[in-house]
Amino acid sequence: MPTTDSKPRTADRIRAIWPGLLVCAAVGILSTVVAQFIPGISGLLIAIVVGILWRNLLPYPKVLSGGTAIVAKPILRFGIVLLGLQLSMGDILALGGWGVLAVIAAVGITFWLTMLVGRWLRIGLDQRILIASGFSICGAAAVAGAKSVTDADEEETATALALVVVFGTVMIPAMPALAALLGATPEQTGMLIGLTTHEVAQVVAAGGIVGGGALAVAVTVKLARVLLLAPIMIGLSAARRRKVGESGSGSRPPLVPLFIIGFVACVALRSLGVLPEPVLDVTQVVQTVALSTAMFALGLNVHIKSLIKVGGRPVVLAAVSTAVIVLVGIAAVFVPGLLGFDAI
Repeated sequence: MPTTDSKPRTADRIRAIWPGLLVCAAVGILSTVVAQFIPGISGLLIAIVVGILWRNLLPYPKVLSGGTAIVAKPILRFGIVLLGLQLSMGDILALGGWGVLAVIAAVGITFWLTMLVGRWLRIGLDQRILIASGFSICGAAAVAGAKSVTDADEEETATALALVVVFGTVMIPAMPALAALLGATPEQTGMLIGLTTHEVAQVVAAGGIVGGGALAVAVTVKLARVLLLAPIMIGLSAARRRKVGESGSGSRPPLVPLFIIGFVACVALRSLGVLPEPVLDVTQVVQTVALSTAMFALGLNVHIKSLIKVGGRPVVLAAVSTAVIVLVGIAAVFVPGLLGFDAI
């Protein structure tokens, strides 16, 4: 009897989620393809914008809601797990002691000051965490990861993502221009770009403007920042556990979220060098499609009217956060020369 009853229930669940899954996957794939022809723009950012525009300008069939709920959580976390396969500890350690220290300082100082200034601006805790994560670590993927370990809603997530798009796009021409103004070498320029620019795609675009050795250095430094996604998400999860424990209400999240364990395992797997290059190329595409699919689902839950009500304080916080990481980046690049050694 339980077996007979379970079949209709399973079939009903499948019917409820497949339309949303198919639409989200189609947009995720299309966004990834289109992004190949637009320098500095990732499929993730295209997908979130398409989702927001669809929800606010076109009819939104309720039949999609079941699938989008699945996409916005498990598939999002799956994409973050696969992101770890882009990171090799050997490449990160090749930056040297100063390079690693510079990455930790850029992420740590930017995150901390963003949270502090956000509190002064009276911005909600979850919104501050999303902006701090996106601007200090790795843009949209970090925003999505932070959403998974906080109580942030869709409007707060969309606000952080929109700010990453705007400020990160400005950074593409601004960082090479600033480096040229400061008389930086190609390698120094690459380090500055990698330490300051938000999205990996934006780093590639900015490094490509400079050419030479700048691009390789920029991408390596940027991926080192991505690696810090794991400890920061673990810290956020621990803070949330403590908060729930003190209030005595709600369920305590795991100390180490499962998707972060998967992310770290993928970093270890890539670092061991056991995966052939064709496999890594395929997984990178799958990871981008998964995250783009999830971003579209998040966009479908955003109402522009709610974003307008947010006001200008998050924009001010994003500007401050960008200024902080740029100043830390400049210091990291040029202080070694003053001390008589090379940063890279």
